[in-house]
Amino acid sequence: MIRRLAAATALALASTLALAADALAGTVQKQPLNVAAIAMFVGFVCLTLAITYWASKRNRSAADYYAAGGRITGFQNGLAIAGDYMSAASFLGISALVFSSGYDGLIYSIGFLVGWPIILFLIAERLRNLGKYTFADVASYRLKQTEIRTLSACGSLVVVAFYLIAQMVGAGKLIQLLFGLDYTVAIVLVGILMCLYVLFGGMLATTWVQIIKAVLLLAGATFMALMVMKSVNFDFNTLFAEAIKVHPKGEAIMSPGGLVNDPISAFSLGLALMFGTAGLPHILMRFFTVSDAKQARKSVLYATGFIGYFYILTFIIGFGAILLVSTNPAFKDATGALLGGNNMAAVHLANAVGGSVFLGFISAVAFATILAVVAGLTLAGASAVSHDLYASVIKKGKAAEKDEIRVSKVTTVALGVVAIVLGILFEKQNIAFMVGLAFSIAASCNFPVLLLSMYWKRLTTRGAMVGGWMGLVTAVVLMVLGPTIWVQILGHEKPIYPYEYPALFSMIVAFAGIWFFSITDNSTAAEGERALFYPQFVRSQTGLGASGAVSH
Repeated sequence: MIRRLAAATALALASTLALAADALAGTVQKQPLNVAAIAMFVGFVCLTLAITYWASKRNRSAADYYAAGGRITGFQNGLAIAGDYMSAASFLGISALVFSSGYDGLIYSIGFLVGWPIILFLIAERLRNLGKYTFADVASYRLKQTEIRTLSACGSLVVVAFYLIAQMVGAGKLIQLLFGLDYTVAIVLVGILMCLYVLFGGMLATTWVQIIKAVLLLAGATFMALMVMKSVNFDFNTLFAEAIKVHPKGEAIMSPGGLVNDPISAFSLGLALMFGTAGLPHILMRFFTVSDAKQARKSVLYATGFIGYFYILTFIIGFGAILLVSTNPAFKDATGALLGGNNMAAVHLANAVGGSVFLGFISAVAFATILAVVAGLTLAGASAVSHDLYASVIKKGKAAEKDEIRVSKVTTVALGVVAIVLGILFEKQNIAFMVGLAFSIAASCNFPVLLLSMYWKRLTTRGAMVGGWMGLVTAVVLMVLGPTIWVQILGHEKPIYPYEYPALFSMIVAFAGIWFFSITDNSTAAEGERALFYPQFVRSQTGLGASGAVSH
């Protein structure tokens, strides 16, 4: 049961895992071409490519390429963050969880949402004030550049790699199911499009692709929810009562807690999703696209509103699918099973309330969400290599802007090729653990170093390095030794680490390591780093946000 909970919740918040789960069982089959979906998809691609061309004419500097020149408003950035967060699986996965389990879907969608603004309100303002292009600018502002940027870049690249695999596999399965294209063709198509967005449009194009996708997804979900409520005369009591009548679980769908039987794994996953969000490089990059800390705070406020509204809609859509899809034989195969599995409940509901045209719209929007997310991930990975490793570590801050951008574009192409290859290689593999691992690494490596660099005076380079690497390695090792990889993939009889996700333990290791190796560091360099703690540093150094970090 906990595996079902873990997969569903991880998908709902960050990935296309719900779709990939179908791939694991080999249940995804090519369907006849949906002409409306193809037409709308082509229209979306043409529109976004036009935006990319427009953005390319405005990318005149590294600031334009990495951070859209800081010209994005708080409202626009909040919508773009919501676009990053509302993935295809967030739409399909949460509604599928409600469709199959009822009330639990609301608990897990809203429950994990609650942690998002709490964490980002802690870091948004200082992140914008102290950073330039990546969160490593902040983590290294009073610590040694080479060591901290190397750690941050490695943590970012590992997170991006695992995240990209899940997105690519999900994209391939979604196209295979809805558009009838071959899986390999679908993977190559996604890889090419994401490279085009990032290569030529940079952050400006990526931002507007995310904004457009968010608007389309919110509009489509709103229409579906309204049609569901119209069918029950806008009465929630009727909606729930009718759902209870037709659902196999009956009244149990209105009772919470039915999916949990391993509290440690559930708690560990919750920590990973809650704190890992504040360590995801493609989310943190968004705060450098606004002009100041005030706009960064507005971004969080707007994003929280959009995301919260979206999750309420998916709750209604899930119950609507119980009423209008589960009882309709047109959406079932010869055995009575739902076509495409529970993950396609929202797609079938779109067909039920809006016909083939609206089905095509929802199908195209679901795929568009993947394009937007992979573009953001690719840009985050490319900036980690070009800005953190090349410009700051290899060139010691002396790289020309044109050289830095060129390295970023070469990295983008390399990431595109790697994503395509890995997406094809992992088609038949269990990639469920990758999203949990990505969040666990972000929560165990990126987040502790970033948070303590802002709020703890006694942090030193030695503490950040040792603790950060301990958290990263612990997260990876425990995941490998856990049930998913050790038993399901490697074929051993019993796992060495008995729980699904490692964040509960790897975060403790990371924070404890950072604390211990910082307080025992009495070197002259450590005392100098403590003297540059944020409040004193900001008062004595003006213009830091524009220049990045302290030199060592």
